[in-house]
Amino acid sequence: MRITGDGTTGGIPVRGEAGPYPLRGGAGAARRQPESTPVAAAGGEPAPEQVGYRGPTACAAAGITYRQLDYWARTGLVEPSVRPAYGSGTQRLYSFRDVVVLKIVKRFLDTGVALQNIRTAVQHLHDRDFADLERMTLMSDGATVYECTSSDQVVSLLQGGQGIFGIAVGVVWRDVEKALSQLHGERVDTGETVVGHNPADELAARRNRAV
Repeated sequence: MRITGDGTTGGIPVRGEAGPYPLRGGAGAARRQPESTPVAAAGGEPAPEQVGYRGPTACAAAGITYRQLDYWARTGLVEPSVRPAYGSGTQRLYSFRDVVVLKIVKRFLDTGVALQNIRTAVQHLHDRDFADLERMTLMSDGATVYECTSSDQVVSLLQGGQGIFGIAVGVVWRDVEKALSQLHGERVDTGETVVGHNPADELAARRNRAV
């Protein structure tokens, strides 16, 4: 994917192209589909798609402030896909994918990537399947964002002097997964709290049992 300065991207990739693959972005892009919601993962635990995360939890896992989270939601940069805020007293609920996108947005902003390009990249990340995200690398020279799905494409950009900053989405994915596993979530279907597994808490509990 190549995201240009006007917030749009090129056409659909043709078989045999070396990439980076250009995709269509901007106003004509397809609307994001809702997350799939399988009932449970193996062992009776809720599947990742069945768990949502409140604002403070999303902030902690993505490494952003609540002010950033609130501003990005109000401006439509990254909106919660599980549950938006419906006035005072309601809590936004973010999906796992949303939190991954939040972390990627922060990295792009920290390196000076144009906001218009970030918006198109966010839309693209939401439109792709989970399996695609794990093998995707986003690279940018500050003015343009490229999607690479192979090491050859990354090397090609680096040799051309275009890619100076890269984000391996799979690495961000695993970082967020590790962080959220230690924090509390909420089941989308029942509203039940999903308690995180905190190694420090488990160690303290073992020490207490040993006393």
